Amino acid sequence: MGVRPIEGRMTAEAEGEVTVFLIGMRVNRFRALRSWWPVFTAMPRMLRELSRDAESGLLAHQVLVGPPRMLYVVQYWSSHEKLLEYAAAQDAEHRPAWAAFNRRMREGKGKVGFWHETYVVPTGAHEAIYYNMPAFGLAKATGVVPVGRRGERAADRLSL
Repeated sequence: MGVRPIEGRMTAEAEGEVTVFLIGMRVNRFRALRSWWPVFTAMPRMLRELSRDAESGLLAHQVLVGPPRMLYVVQYWSSHEKLLEYAAAQDAEHRPAWAAFNRRMREGKGKVGFWHETYVVPTGAHEAIYYNMPAFGLAKATGVVPVGRRGERAADRLSL
């Protein structure tokens, strides 16, 4: 059963600052399962932990498959402070996963690649449109409203 699209032109209800965190991995050697499988399985545990905690700051996430051998997650956070707080939390899934990952990276000799990027997007510096789509991306994180409510044109929705 799929998610039903919302008919028409919609936009994200997002108001205020938003933090976008992109994180991914690249399998450099498929046969090196012991190097990349633990990296692959760590992220779902962290996402489950964050999704269960309404105060975590994680608003929504989307898992994506990129070019061959690439997996990544787009995450929307209420603030960069919440993201950094989770990353440093001694009692959360991230710390042990990060320590194990670093050990594997040193021992793995390039068998798995890793990357992340963080963007703190100020109020008015983001704009989105979704046409006949289910809630997706920023709209999944903050809510969906008709385009007219935030401006008919992209330039109207951006207040730079």
